Amino acid sequence: MTKNYAKLIDHTVLKPETTKEQIEKLCAEAKEFKFASVCVNPTWVKLCASLLKGTEVKVCTVIGFPLGANTKEVKAFETTNAIENGAGEIDMVINIGALKDQDFETVEQDIAAVVQAAKDKALVKVIIETSLLTNDEKVVACQLSVKAGADFVKTSTGFSTGGATVEDVALMRKTVGPGIGVKASGGVRDLAGLEKMVEAGATRIGTSNGMTIVQGNVAKEGY
Repeated sequence: MTKNYAKLIDHTVLKPETTKEQIEKLCAEAKEFKFASVCVNPTWVKLCASLLKGTEVKVCTVIGFPLGANTKEVKAFETTNAIENGAGEIDMVINIGALKDQDFETVEQDIAAVVQAAKDKALVKVIIETSLLTNDEKVVACQLSVKAGADFVKTSTGFSTGGATVEDVALMRKTVGPGIGVKASGGVRDLAGLEKMVEAGATRIGTSNGMTIVQGNVAKEGY
């Protein structure tokens, strides 16, 4: 049963101290359990693409991570570079400050720059960082993501003040409708937690606890 859930998981390692050995282990696990993707920092994309060549496991990377405070031009360049190195999925962080300022044009243009750079080459997931937003802001962030052409909205980086909640996932799903994906990321540490996120509307789970989850155990930490 748990192996079916593996297909929903982005098997994730994003800590700055990550080593090559840890990336090789991540990819080996992803191949064995058939995770949806490995999610890594951009510096590891080329290696992961090489290690996962010939498999169905995608290489996912993060853009403007974890603060979202880069310019749209930098995010677009990061996206192009990542795709050239073998990324098939792009998880970008929105301009959170612009959203707080109700500068919605800047937020939409920020997302659209990445969507355009990835067009016909990679999926785009938009990290809205729910822990920093009001419910109204979450709704607007999701609406702007849809308007800009994103494929997914995603709860969290896992590096801010909180991770995914069932309530946020449900709100995001209600806002975007059935047409695009919802990724719950940050704090999913066991199978029961994963199932709750899926029931709330998540179609992808981002977690560094993928192995723990598919083996039916409970992680005490991780993102």
